[in-house]
Amino acid sequence: MIIGDKRELVIDNIKAKAESGDFHVKVELNDPVLSVEESRAIVNGYVANRKKLSFKMKSVVARKMANIVTRSENRHSEIVGLENIKDLKGGAIVTSNHFSPLDNTAIRYLTLKLHKKRINIVSQETNFAMTGILGFLMNHADIIPINGDKHYMQKDFFNILKELVGKGEYVLIYPEQEMWFNYRKPRPFKRGSYFFAAKLGVPVISCFVEMRDLPEKDTDEFYKVKYIIHVLPTIYPDPEKSVKENSLRMREQDYQQKKAAYEKAYGKKLTYDFDESDIAGWMGRSKA
Repeated sequence: MIIGDKRELVIDNIKAKAESGDFHVKVELNDPVLSVEESRAIVNGYVANRKKLSFKMKSVVARKMANIVTRSENRHSEIVGLENIKDLKGGAIVTSNHFSPLDNTAIRYLTLKLHKKRINIVSQETNFAMTGILGFLMNHADIIPINGDKHYMQKDFFNILKELVGKGEYVLIYPEQEMWFNYRKPRPFKRGSYFFAAKLGVPVISCFVEMRDLPEKDTDEFYKVKYIIHVLPTIYPDPEKSVKENSLRMREQDYQQKKAAYEKAYGKKLTYDFDESDIAGWMGRSKA
């Protein structure tokens, strides 16, 4: 399912940012911009409400809705590498490439196959300003907001992660930060995912989602795509190393694993020279 219009302009942004090495910036058009006060109100509201019965009841409904969407979006999906987490116990941070508003359904699909109750997903607080059904899902389908407020990130956000992994739950954090529409390549990672894993002393479940074009059209410009969810070797913090040492080492290992998975899946070396085939499903500018 293609979400968003003016895809060619977004693809132009991806090309420009990839070739200039700006891998963590927004490429979507007209993303909402919140004031400091609006951002603070969203995260404060989340912290204040997440334990309330009414919030929990809405979360049950939203989770069921998200699971329905997940099963629909992943009816052709495959999972490989489950042996890499068969002995995993307890909570974990999950990392994956970020290429669609619906790519989290691939990880939801994985956790459903593992008979986990839910997957918690970290997302920018701007997404919580959405309205309608999408807004309801963003606010209640096990999504955790982040923003640039150090106090919130170091206290409330960290304590929420600690609580969740302490209960044996998984938390998905995108190390690439921003979504790049249908971009097949893994981008260099921010350190946050690995900092939290190291600080909490929990492993990283390393995933890479491969996208294969299907013959069926999604729009006049795009074919539908199929997800292959690669579960890569689990990455553990070393108790003999500092949080900083662990986070840097874990980040590098995860990037190298995803790079190798990309090269094996697509049969070519990873470079950031742009090619039209970098955008999954796109028919290209030369389409009939």
